[in-house]
Amino acid sequence: MSVVNILGYSVSNAGLQKDAKVAMDFVVNNQKSKYMACANPHSLVEAVSDSAFKQALHKADILLPDGAGILLAAKILNLDVKERVAGTEFFIELTRLCNEKGQVNVFFLGSTEQVLEGLVKQVNKTFPNVNICGTYSPPFKAEFSDEDNQAMADAINAADTHVLWVGMTAPKQEKWIYQNKDKLDVNFIGAIGAVFDFYSGSKKRAPEWICNLGLEWLPRLLREPGRLWKRNFVSSPLFLWAVFKQKFSLS
Repeated sequence: MSVVNILGYSVSNAGLQKDAKVAMDFVVNNQKSKYMACANPHSLVEAVSDSAFKQALHKADILLPDGAGILLAAKILNLDVKERVAGTEFFIELTRLCNEKGQVNVFFLGSTEQVLEGLVKQVNKTFPNVNICGTYSPPFKAEFSDEDNQAMADAINAADTHVLWVGMTAPKQEKWIYQNKDKLDVNFIGAIGAVFDFYSGSKKRAPEWICNLGLEWLPRLLREPGRLWKRNFVSSPLFLWAVFKQKFSLS
């Protein structure tokens, strides 16, 4: 992987197609529980006070530059990151590669039964050669019990899964992957959060031109201000301050 150092994290600067190819190679070469996570300003700020989340991001085999803030940080730090790679685009590109190869078993973990049903329907329609081997809607709780985790692992392993997509929102999904990956007989795991909602059609993603301007966060903030205000008005300034400290080597 080609990576750059942003706040001590090894963020990929390979671009969407190369990132997806690396993940596909994990599948083709029958690797064990390699995983992807997304780096954005909010996640890197949250990880400062969450050691388990920080460890999960540091240990990710692919850490995507997800967010306009990451591109801005790279520019400030004179790092070569030309392309933002969002979870949605990564999911679509890797699923396209799985569709081309055929005989790839894909499992979806997270969200509600209704969202999962819509997700399966859309994937079957767009990528008919992808074998969706199972879905699992976990109990809605802040922390899973050992029994919950074992039930999820058993379902995933029984399905002979190659690619596991986890949509539980950050940091829950990244911590779950890191803490449970050694129980899983899978090749690749992707933490993609809200992608389940967007791709299933249960939530509408911002138009492409807004995403291209780096403003995808704005429609989401307007729809869910109570949940997302901290991400944009607290985490973003803290992230930029940390980036400037890195640039000028301040302690």
